[in-house]
Amino acid sequence: MIIRRSIRQAGLGLHEFLEASNGPDAIDDILAHQPDIVMADWNMPKMSGLELLQNLTDLPFDGVFGFITSESTDAMRSLALESGAQFFVTKPFSSTSLQRALGPWLS
Repeated sequence: MIIRRSIRQAGLGLHEFLEASNGPDAIDDILAHQPDIVMADWNMPKMSGLELLQNLTDLPFDGVFGFITSESTDAMRSLALESGAQFFVTKPFSSTSLQRALGPWLS
């Protein structure tokens, strides 16, 4: 809910959102719905966000992938971006930081 509200406050429009409770469920949802953007946490049940990203590279997913997470080390940020993430937003975030990260893909 916070992310949805912040996306609207950032002026990025209204969008449909799906939420998965863990990594394997996220993969199922991504394959079934082919979302434009996937926002993952670094720490998730059953599979880390990085593992989710790595799994998606082997699947038919052409969308944008990024992290919204409380993990904020430079090493994690670098690993995420080197692994294919297009954005990395650190919690707590603002509507401005979401606009900077997601603006190129949402309107």
